[in-house]
Amino acid sequence: MKYTVKINENKTFVSLYKRGKYTVGKNVAVYYKKNRLGNIGLGITTGKKVGNAVVRSRCRRIIRAAFKNCEEEFPKGYDYIITARPGCGNAKSTHIEAFFRCKVIPAVKKLNTPNSK
Repeated sequence: MKYTVKINENKTFVSLYKRGKYTVGKNVAVYYKKNRLGNIGLGITTGKKVGNAVVRSRCRRIIRAAFKNCEEEFPKGYDYIITARPGCGNAKSTHIEAFFRCKVIPAVKKLNTPNSK
């Protein structure tokens, strides 16, 4: 992935869960928050409720592929945590990619624009 940095630190995950905004879909939930860097931070989580190890790995691969296809459309300067939900293992990457394009990217761009009153 071209503009993306992997998020590994627990404090970043906790900060995003507590202080970040979120958008929830059928297969994934996306938490996002502005970072101080000019790049995109990406973290992917899959809990045990999603399925066994094979299903969780498949979910991570699907999410990574969907994110990679629309990575250039995501606003830079934000951290994203994508959490798989039960049923994600049966989804196609095109469904998740469509969710990113229709719901997540507009929500982040709306957050980025100043309110006009």
